Amino acid sequence: MHQQTLPSVKARFSINVVENSNSELLLLKRSKASKFGPGLWGFPAGHIDPGESPEECALRELEEEIGPVFTVEDLSSMGPVRDSYYGGIYEINLFHRRWLDGDVKLNHEHTAYAWVKREEYKDYPVMDGIDEDIRYFNIWPSKFLNTDRLPDKICS
Repeated sequence: MHQQTLPSVKARFSINVVENSNSELLLLKRSKASKFGPGLWGFPAGHIDPGESPEECALRELEEEIGPVFTVEDLSSMGPVRDSYYGGIYEINLFHRRWLDGDVKLNHEHTAYAWVKREEYKDYPVMDGIDEDIRYFNIWPSKFLNTDRLPDKICS
């Protein structure tokens, strides 16, 4: 049997998939100056710094991107997994969190935020991999996702 060798990791990321009590997901619109996904919607996320754990990064990025006034509950986590859009060069750590309370105050990296219902999700131009992140946690049925943007291995 032939085993595929993965490329070396170029960067490590932590991603927060934040869901409220109405099963809406928090999406942030990235500024046009963003290196990744300019002008597109995505989750609070960022690079893991040297010496930083994926969990520490996820919480730091959440606070940096939406402000320090919030309460979340950890639901589950996954990772590291390799990206499916860039040839597996990125290592991704995912954190599914329940929003309990707080205020969203965006930093300069984002221009808007929205709590998105599954029925409205396809109206948002999202970054590569967002559909996959939602599917990993089975938050919404696939019919609400952009199934053409899901790798075959997790599409059901």
